[in-house]
Amino acid sequence: MTSAIDLHGDAHVARYLETNGEDGYVWRNGTEILILFTKGRKTGEERSHALIFREHNGAYLVVASKGGTDAPPAWFVNLQADPAVEVQIKGDRFRATARVATPAEKPEMWAKMAEVWPDYDEYQKKTSREIPVVVLERA
Repeated sequence: MTSAIDLHGDAHVARYLETNGEDGYVWRNGTEILILFTKGRKTGEERSHALIFREHNGAYLVVASKGGTDAPPAWFVNLQADPAVEVQIKGDRFRATARVATPAEKPEMWAKMAEVWPDYDEYQKKTSREIPVVVLERA
């Protein structure tokens, strides 16, 4: 069986959920993964995404990078339309509210995320879009 370290997207999410994060929580380069559940802004259907995260002052940070493309990831557009999301970390699934880090907060939060995934700095250089850090706060 392929380890979740080698998985992306829906396959990673499925393995994570099947195992409550036993396989999938720890990912490449020792990063830690959460599952973000958003509602499709057009369909209203639940969408799930495996994202690198870090805990920060009781909240959870994720980066809406999409590899540095000029368009933001769909999950980010969805949470802008409806910031009421759900998050799963290992076996703990909970409601949360998503918001974009303020200009004052972002430098510290960005540095914390780039520490575990240095490619974020490269992604920002590839696009004129300001890549947001998203703060997920338990509801």
